[in-house]
Amino acid sequence: MQMQDVLGLILGGGAGTRLYPLTKERAKPAVPLAGKYRLIDIPMSNCLHAGINKIAILTQFNSVSLHRHIHRTYNRDVFSPGWVQILAAEQKPTSADWYQGTADAVRKQAIEIRQAGSKYTLILAGDHLYRMDYRKFVAQHVESEADVTVAVQPVARDMAPSLGILKLDAQNNIVEFKEKPKTDEDLDVMESWPGAERPFMASMGIYVFNTDVLFELLEGHGNDFGRDILPQAMKSHRLQGFIFEGYWEDIGTIQRFYQVNLEMAYPNPAFDFYSAQAPIYTRPRFMPASELNGTSLDNVLLTDGCRISKSVVNSAVIGLRSIINANTQIDSTIIMGADFFESDEMLAENARKGIPNVGIGEGSSIAKAIIDKNARIGRDVVIQDLPNRPDGEGPNWVAREGIIIVPKNAIIPDGTVI
Repeated sequence: MQMQDVLGLILGGGAGTRLYPLTKERAKPAVPLAGKYRLIDIPMSNCLHAGINKIAILTQFNSVSLHRHIHRTYNRDVFSPGWVQILAAEQKPTSADWYQGTADAVRKQAIEIRQAGSKYTLILAGDHLYRMDYRKFVAQHVESEADVTVAVQPVARDMAPSLGILKLDAQNNIVEFKEKPKTDEDLDVMESWPGAERPFMASMGIYVFNTDVLFELLEGHGNDFGRDILPQAMKSHRLQGFIFEGYWEDIGTIQRFYQVNLEMAYPNPAFDFYSAQAPIYTRPRFMPASELNGTSLDNVLLTDGCRISKSVVNSAVIGLRSIINANTQIDSTIIMGADFFESDEMLAENARKGIPNVGIGEGSSIAKAIIDKNARIGRDVVIQDLPNRPDGEGPNWVAREGIIIVPKNAIIPDGTVI
């Protein structure tokens, strides 16, 4: 299969309200992941490993940091074929509104997508964690002579009511679709593998279209691929399911983001960044090794440029340039680090203003939290793991699903108890 015939189209997502406040100042695909990556690095790396050399990213909300990351990370030199480009939502004579859904985003960028001249269009989400060989995905699409192929993952009955479920026949043709089937009657008729432990096929929101078919379908009504376009297409076109049984996670909520990141810090995580054959790419940085002095670490994912002094850190992800001062206890926490090292002049200015330095102040205790980039946590701050903590917001912190999130650039004064 010649992947030069494939355009990789990555959807930047909507406002990301379920990931708030991590999406307060950035798009979902720009949210940091596993200490040093961003979510967009996952589909980008999968495309590059598959030999897809034409990649477009559709962006809309809070896209500045995402654009900056793409520009710094995925530049192609003049001797390499293909390109990586950003297609941002914009006003046009034919449309003055924002993207109204996944299909509408593609529809509004039809001119640029046509100019790519690709026979096949691979549509991807920018906020999923998985490692897939798109060559196999596209090869099945071509060999089966399908018009559209949808990546599906087998799931158990208890998961099916929260997902879009596709029913496959013996040849993996899609014969029926139900969005979040709830009743036993609906579930019973949607089993693709009756009697199996995971008999239902859940749509992963990843598609291969024949490009001419894609634009034919987009001429109709409907703004969302899963809810509108695919059910219509079943009546007139051949749809196939590509069964993917590897690790896949839609990181759409604070709880899933928190759990997936912490899993990376434990032995033998379900998703392995330690791959010689298919590494995950991100922006190269030139930083010193981390310094650990009198510190105890257990189940910790530690990145570059950190300084940790005389502290105890258990079950944590410690992001780039993290500073953790002495006599601090960190448990079940994600610390995203910082975008810069503070100079002596900046530290003196902090002292003059009476604000903490970037990082975690001396004597603090933090449990079950997400500390976003450039946060300033003062001395003797306590963030507690409280059972049944209700959602809410305080000065410079947010509680979501039992987790405390300290937003980017927030300041938590000395002695604060949360």
